[in-house]
Amino acid sequence: DQLIALHLFAKDGEDQKLDETEEFKNMIANAKRDILAQMAMAEALKNVTVSDEEIRTFYEENKNQFTKGGRVHARHILTDSEDKCKEIKNGTKAFEVAAQEYSTCPSGQKGGDLGEFGRGQMVKEFEDAAFNGEIGAVIGPVKTQFGYHLIKVENRTEESIASFDEAKESIRRNLLNMKQNTAYNEKVKAMREKYNVK
Repeated sequence: DQLIALHLFAKDGEDQKLDETEEFKNMIANAKRDILAQMAMAEALKNVTVSDEEIRTFYEENKNQFTKGGRVHARHILTDSEDKCKEIKNGTKAFEVAAQEYSTCPSGQKGGDLGEFGRGQMVKEFEDAAFNGEIGAVIGPVKTQFGYHLIKVENRTEESIASFDEAKESIRRNLLNMKQNTAYNEKVKAMREKYNVK
């Protein structure tokens, strides 16, 4: 229906002789210029490629760019005093139960579960304790601006470097983009000289 309507409007435009107006001629000239520019740009960039060797070299020379940050899955109990933390830690209740009973953090209702987080997502004192603490042990009391915490690390994945296969497509896209930008800028510079445009 939309295609039919488009053809009907075109026919109506012809009947109104809109194709004989100055506005129509200007629009055709602009469309022609845009299409020519797109085709010439595609022509200038069609031979820009990135080889597997270039990707491998970039990966080897820039491995630090492909670091995957470590992550921690932790629970905590937040209280307003160090003594309260010590009392809970020395108690006999399971961590999750104690979190529900004593934690002033909303996560207490979920047994203190904070889920998984990476570096830079928690205050420094908490982060340092969680990333350095023994898995399964109760760490603390740890003092932060929020109060005193007991922390239980459920799991931790260490910082690692993405493998070449994991990084390959991302590198290919970035290198291709960089090479296309360079080819584009060189072509524009050459055309400015050729057509004497300052």
